[in-house]
Amino acid sequence: MEIIILSVAAFIIAILTFFSGFGLGTILTPVFMIFFPAEVAIASVGIIHFFNNMLIAGMVGKNADKTVLIQFGIPAILVSFAGAWLLMNISNLPDLYSYTISEHLFQVKPVKFIIAILLIGFTLFEIIPVLKATQFSKNKLPIGGLLSGFLGGLSGLQGALRSAFLIKSGLSKEAFIASAAVLSVFVDITRLSVYATRFSETSRHENLSYVFAATLAALTGSLIGKRIFKKITLKFIQVTVVIMLFVIAIALGTGLFL
Repeated sequence: MEIIILSVAAFIIAILTFFSGFGLGTILTPVFMIFFPAEVAIASVGIIHFFNNMLIAGMVGKNADKTVLIQFGIPAILVSFAGAWLLMNISNLPDLYSYTISEHLFQVKPVKFIIAILLIGFTLFEIIPVLKATQFSKNKLPIGGLLSGFLGGLSGLQGALRSAFLIKSGLSKEAFIASAAVLSVFVDITRLSVYATRFSETSRHENLSYVFAATLAALTGSLIGKRIFKKITLKFIQVTVVIMLFVIAIALGTGLFL
C-alpha cells in the first residue's frame, strides 16, 4: 500500500511541478517521511528529484537561456555551499515557536520562517498591480543567484526561490522551464554527492523498490506534463508558481514542512 501511495503522490506532484520549476522535493519529502526516517526520506527524494530533472532537461533543455545558466547558476551553486556550512553551524538554534494540534507537535525553525516571509513577498509581485509590472533585468541575475543559492543551501528550498526570481525575469515559458530544469540538475549533482554516502548507510535494500517505483511515477508525470506543454500559457505557469510559492510559504510558516 505504501508503494502505491508514494507512486501516486510522485506522479501527481511531477505533473504540477513540471510547469512551476520547483516543488517535487519540497512536497514529496514530507510524504516519504510518513514511511521512512527523515534522512532516508531526504536521500530517497533527492534521487527521484535528480532523475526527474534529468528527464525534463533532456526534453526541453535546448531552450534554456545561457545567460541565466551562467549569471544565475554559477553564483547560486557556489554560495549554496556557504549556506549549507552555515546551516551546520546554526542547526541547534531554538525553534521560533511551536504548537500542538491533536497531540501532534509543529515546530517552526527561524530559517524556515524567514524563507516563508520571502516567498510570500515574491507572491505579492504577482498580486499587487504596481508590483506585477516589475521585471528583474538580466543584470540582476547574479543577485538572484546569490540569494537563491545561499538561502537554498541554508534551507533546501533553492528551487522555490529560483522560480520566484526567474518568473519575473522576462523569460518565455520554454526558457523558464528549461532553465529551471538545467539549473536543478546542477544543484542535484552537488547535493547528491553528499547524500550518496548517507543513503547507502541508512537505507535498506528493500527501500530501493519504493524509490524505483516513485521515480518511474515521477518520470511518467513529467512526460505527461511535456505532452500538454503546448496547450499551457505563460500566464498559467505564472499563476502556478504563485500558488505553489504561497502554499509552501504557509506550510513552512506553520511548521507543516520540516
